[in-house]
Formats: sequence, C-alpha cells, structure tokens
Amino acid sequence: MRHLIITACFLTLGSLWAQKDSKGDKYYFQYAYGEAVEAYQQEMRKKVLSQEQQLNLADAYFRTGQYTQAADTFMEVYKKDSLMTNTQFNTMLQALSRTSGKERAMAFLSTRSGQLSGTLLENAEFNLETLEDAENSLGTYEIFAPYINSAQADFAPSFYGEDRLLFSSSRPLADKEVYEPTGESFLNIYNASVESNGQAARPSPLAWVPQIEYHQATPFYSEALDGIFFVQSNMDEDALAYDADGKNALAICRVGKNGLMEFLFRDLSTSFYYPFYEESTGKLYFAADFDQGYGGTDLYYVYTNRGQIMSQPVNLGPQINTPGNEIAPYIFEGSLYFSSDVFYGFGGMDIYKSELQGEDFYSIPVNLGPWINSNKDEFGFIIRKMPEGGYSGYFASNRPGGMGGDDIYGFTVSEKPGLKTLIVRGTVQDLGNLEIEKAYVRLYDSEGTLVKEAYTDDNGAFRMEIPWREGVQVMAGKERYETLVIGNTAERPELQSGQPLDIRLTPLDAVVLQQADRALLRAEPFHFAAGRTEITPEIALVLDQAAASLMKFPELRVRLEAHTDSRGNRNTNLQLSQKRAEAIRDYLISKGVAPETISEVAGFGEQQIINNCTDGVYCLDMLHKQNERYPIVVVNYNDL
Repeated sequence: MRHLIITACFLTLGSLWAQKDSKGDKYYFQYAYGEAVEAYQQEMRKKVLSQEQQLNLADAYFRTGQYTQAADTFMEVYKKDSLMTNTQFNTMLQALSRTSGKERAMAFLSTRSGQLSGTLLENAEFNLETLEDAENSLGTYEIFAPYINSAQADFAPSFYGEDRLLFSSSRPLADKEVYEPTGESFLNIYNASVESNGQAARPSPLAWVPQIEYHQATPFYSEALDGIFFVQSNMDEDALAYDADGKNALAICRVGKNGLMEFLFRDLSTSFYYPFYEESTGKLYFAADFDQGYGGTDLYYVYTNRGQIMSQPVNLGPQINTPGNEIAPYIFEGSLYFSSDVFYGFGGMDIYKSELQGEDFYSIPVNLGPWINSNKDEFGFIIRKMPEGGYSGYFASNRPGGMGGDDIYGFTVSEKPGLKTLIVRGTVQDLGNLEIEKAYVRLYDSEGTLVKEAYTDDNGAFRMEIPWREGVQVMAGKERYETLVIGNTAERPELQSGQPLDIRLTPLDAVVLQQADRALLRAEPFHFAAGRTEITPEIALVLDQAAASLMKFPELRVRLEAHTDSRGNRNTNLQLSQKRAEAIRDYLISKGVAPETISEVAGFGEQQIINNCTDGVYCLDMLHKQNERYPIVVVNYNDL
C-alpha cells in the first residue's frame, strides 16, 4: 500500500545519504519504506539485524500499514530493554492500539511511566475518558469532498480571502520534478474558488509564488500582511541544498503579491512545517523537528514585527507536544487546533483542540472525536464563522474513499467543534490578599465522590481540568483555614466558563481567639432577658455570625457554655443556664451547623463568677452582666 509520508505526516524530503552496506538502511533513510521492508527481510535471512535496524524495520512496517508486524517487531526489541526512544515507544503503542486494542497499549504505557512526563499520562487518561462519552460533542457535522481533489496528494487547505482557498498538491506540473519516495510530483501551491456553500472548484497554481522545481507547500495567507507564508525545499541557486549528512530540509518563506520572496527560517539540518501567522499577537507558529523537542515534530512560535522574526523559537511545551509528531497549528477564537499522532488517538494523525488561557498556558488538548477523526490521518484543520450562523472549514485526510493518497474535505458544523470539558483554575488568597500556598481545591461529582484534587503553588495558583460532568461541586481549603464551598456548576453557570476564580479563605485565627488556657470562637457579647431562654433578634444576629464561622470550619469541635450572674436562686440559675446553652445549640443547628460540631453543652449557673459580684455583694447592674456570658469554646484548637 502506498503511503505518502511527505503529505500525511511530516513533509520530510528525500536525502542523499552516503551509500551503506545495508540496503534496508539505505531505503529507510530515503523514506522508501516498502522497499526498506523487503530489503531488511532479505538481510534477516543472512544475519541478525541490529536493534537499531529492527526499530527501523518496525517503523517501516507501521508506515506501510503492516501493523501486526510492526507491533511484533517493536515488542521484540522492547523486551530486550533496548535504546528505544519515547517517539519509537509512541509508534509501538499506536501499533498495539490498532492490533490489540487500547487496553493493551495502556498496559504497556504503565511500564514506561517513569520515563514519560506526568502531563502526557494525564492527557492520555483524560482523552480516553472523554472519548467514551459521545454526548459531550459540540455541534452537528456535515462533511463533504470539494471538487478540487485529484488522484495525487491534496492537503493543507488555507483560507485566501472570502472566496478563495489555497492548498498543496503533488499533481503533475511541467516545471516540477518527480519526487522519488512517492513517485509523484514535487509539491506545489494551488488556489481554488469557493462558493457560498463551501464547495471549492477550479484549482490552478498560484501565479504570484515564484515557481521552483522542488517542494512548495502548506501555504498560509495573512490578510494583514497581504502575503503568504509557506515552506519550500532548501536550495542553492537552482539546486537542492544538503547538510553534511546529505539531508535536504524545508525552510519557511514569505512572499508578497509583488513576487518578492524571503527566507524566514532556514537550517539545512532542520525541517519546518505548516506556518500560521496570528495577526492579533504577531506570533508566527510552526512545526519543526529540532533536536531538543519532546518527540518528532513539535509546535513552536516566534514573535515577529509584521512577519519579521524578532525572537528565538518558543516550544509550546508538554501540554501540547508529545513523543509523537505535532503539526498544523491553527488558532481560532482562542482555541488552538493542531494534529498529533500521539498513541491515544484513533490512529495516525488526529485533530485536537486546546484552549489558550493566557500567555503560554494551554488546556489539555482534546481529540475532536470520531465525527472528524478516523483511524487514518486527519490534519490541516481550518475553521471560520459563516454569515448565516454556524461554522465551516476544511481539513485533509487519507481515509478510504478519497481520490488520492490525501484529499481535502470540507465541513459545516452548527457549533464551534470540540468535546466539552470542565476547567477550574484561579488563585487562592487570604483576606489580606496574600497568596496561600498548598491550599487544596477539590471537585466532587453529583454523588459527592471526589473527582479531582489540586494544590496551589507558591503563588497561590491552581488549575484542574476534567471531562465534562454535570453538577460538579467546587470546594477549597487548607489546614487552619476555612473549608469554602465555592458552588455547583449546575447552579452557577459561570463556573463552567473556565475563567479564573478568585478564592478568598478565612484563616482560623480570624474567627478564633486564643487565650492563655483555651480558645474561644470570636463573638460579640449578648444577654438574655431576665429569667428567659428565648433567642431574641439581637441574640440571633450574634449567633448567625457564630454559625457562619462554624460552618466555614466544619472540623471545629466546640463546647457551648452558659453562665449567669449571682442574682436569684443558685439552683434556678444552674437550670436556667443549661436551658440557655441548649437554646443556643438548637439555634446554631437550625442555621446549618452540623450537630457533631457541638461536642458538649454545659450550663454553669453562677459557679464561675469572674468578679466580686457573688451572693450578698452589692454590685451595679453592669458588673452583674459581666458574669452573664456564653462562650463558645473550641476544644480541638491545638489539634487542627
């Protein structure tokens, strides 16, 4: 089966490697994977392949669609505890997913978890869970094949104004050479007209890009700059340019309608792919295979001044980039769309979406699901709003039923596409605006089961993302701080938006006063009517505040005390104080305080007079009232 490496995944060019003793190696490094498989098989009859050659053979099997042979060969090497890279491990997991199911692939993933980033493992688990629930899909798709596809490779669509479309194609042209690894023409940039229903037709080469004999591909038109970014073969004058190892790579170029072209990125040993210019920030995004990346090709950006490079490349980080290959970045309405062949997709390249939430901060990339992706390659996703409502766009795929190796597909969708997730992020501070480190933020499902927990960093910041659930409860707290119930997503829609939360926690010492021998809940003094136990409105105001404090700190355990003055009968005062303490308890519970919070209720009558106003001593009323008091004693303060 023919496999178009240059168009499906990498746009990697053939290289003039020095002659090797191994024909398998020679074909493999020239990307002639079918021939490499045959050559390696012949060599295996004569000698044992090196582990590196076995990995090459496994990769060649995979790229020619021989997934069982790929999985078996990868496993053979893996059992020897070899030098398998994370990228090769990713390909092995893809092969296992295709032949044995994702369960087996995930089982092998755990054996290498110590060498993989926690972010990758979290993203894998997240996507596998999210894809189980098809109801979380946003929008209804209609997918169609425009009239621009050919029997050759057609891919990398790009909007060109309101009524034109740019794309890449390997259809034959008189001034293009044949690219040996595919047997088709070197790539060229085409444009086509677009009708109101999204149908595209009448393709022709884009005249104002200076033509060369070799690759020109993956165009992106910038309306603000009125120019096109694209990639092309590195050349010296009219010939391909090679590095010291005989490698010819792709450079990023820009051209205006005046035909003046300039190189923006050119490195004979590094290939660059899929430029995307974000006009609002001046960032130029692209994919590249730098050695220091996370896997094969990673996504990067640079700052520009109207397209002129002004910074070093910035890697988008492990939230986006994986041990696999990431290509084709496209930003729309705060969402980053791109393609990846990471192992937890449907197979090959899948399209993912991540939300941009501040500078260099991305949500977990979520697979767009089976409504767009298949077990083949999907890449080059673009989207825009339609005047009449909804969205339309294009992507490329080598799925069965097309005209060539890769074909362009159009789509319309009623809503912005993606799978719904819940993002909870923000900062936790105290009442004095100081950040609280190591505070917990917890998410509970509608049954009260803990779904996820995060702790704030030294700046008080936190972030969590989970597959969509209805009615998630958000709670925050820390030892010796309040436990704050922030709300339920079903009742507070603003919690569903992913906007940062500003959480303020009350410290324990703000509600508890520590004395020499005990700790008391802070509360204003109050008094009952003489001989009475009813909770008056004035008393209720104080107890309401006390109830609020106790509910902020459900771990508190308190003793309610009641003390009277010495006026009246001693036994009567003792009984009165007990009834008053019980009345306070009942009121607090009626206001939501958990019964277990109140560990003891004690009436002391006039047993603990705090001044000289004992029986038989004349005192002013104000001095007698000093003895009537109702402290709420925190009995477990030192244990918190």
